[in-house]
Amino acid sequence: MRVGLLGTGRIGSFHARTLAGHPAVDELLLADHDPAAAHATADRLRGATASVVAVDRVDTVFTSGVDAVVIATATSAHAGLIIEAARLGLPVYCEKPIATDVPGTLAALREVERRGVPLQIGFQRRFDAGYTAAREAVRSGALGFLHTVRAVTADPAPPPAGYLPASGGLFRDCAVHDFDAVRWVTGREIREVRAFGANRGADFFAEAGDVDTAIAALTLDDGALVTCHATRYNGAGYDVRMELAGSRDQLVAGLGPRTPATSADPDSPGAPADPWPDFLTRFQPAYVAEMAAFTDVVRGIRPSPCTGRDALEALLVAEACELSRRTGETVDVPGLRRCLFGADPAGQETAR
Repeated sequence: MRVGLLGTGRIGSFHARTLAGHPAVDELLLADHDPAAAHATADRLRGATASVVAVDRVDTVFTSGVDAVVIATATSAHAGLIIEAARLGLPVYCEKPIATDVPGTLAALREVERRGVPLQIGFQRRFDAGYTAAREAVRSGALGFLHTVRAVTADPAPPPAGYLPASGGLFRDCAVHDFDAVRWVTGREIREVRAFGANRGADFFAEAGDVDTAIAALTLDDGALVTCHATRYNGAGYDVRMELAGSRDQLVAGLGPRTPATSADPDSPGAPADPWPDFLTRFQPAYVAEMAAFTDVVRGIRPSPCTGRDALEALLVAEACELSRRTGETVDVPGLRRCLFGADPAGQETAR
């Protein structure tokens, strides 16, 4: 297999290392808007199982006869690169999001579905051991009927001010992972949302029309209740958890010795000695597993484990939350879908 990887920033370089060591990959072509970054990544991977070659232009990857493409570029380039790969009939892995808006997402999905190529989106929590165990517990009935879910995504420090204008905001950039995880773990759709946001830190969040902290209350289509909390200011460390409460039992994904939280009870353990510092450290095994899954998708061994339709559904919930935050109203997600898509079949809900 020959794989082209576009974007050699932090996550792109990590994916490059994973692919370069995968037994199914014979050659890896790297490209970046900064050619020096691609060449530096290739140099670091000398001696890997696969041959790693850096090229100076993204176009070169598409014309070099690769079997698949991995997209880890800036968000603004995702949709266009997906469309270009689809037109060449290439299976695509793309970091989330497809686009930060619904029209851009739909444009890419139309081309993917017209060409019939596999598309896998990088919601890596689907490959995390804790989230996988939580999904199995819900599906098996071990928790009884599920009545409450509490999801947390808390970054240890805010991103640079320049990142915000292209990020899509806290719900689309950060909490969207929770929205996808809620759907995937529970097997239910999100019916309505009520969202709130606040700015307690740097002024540049408000200046960008964004918030640094948010809470969304979600109602699932079976009546179960969900809270999603996201913040850019969690000084204790990188905290990602999902708590699931059922009529028989309660289970937590992401609770362990490195969880950046300290109990106030006097007889409890103290603060974690080595709390999770960032997303890449916390989810390293999941990132490796999702890239291995993509090589199976390319070879036709399995279907995409996280499709473009899954990404669209998570984005719709993020859109609903942002609308609710701005208007102060509860937003009906199916109603928003009808408002945005109308009779457009490319936007109609499909089975997972």
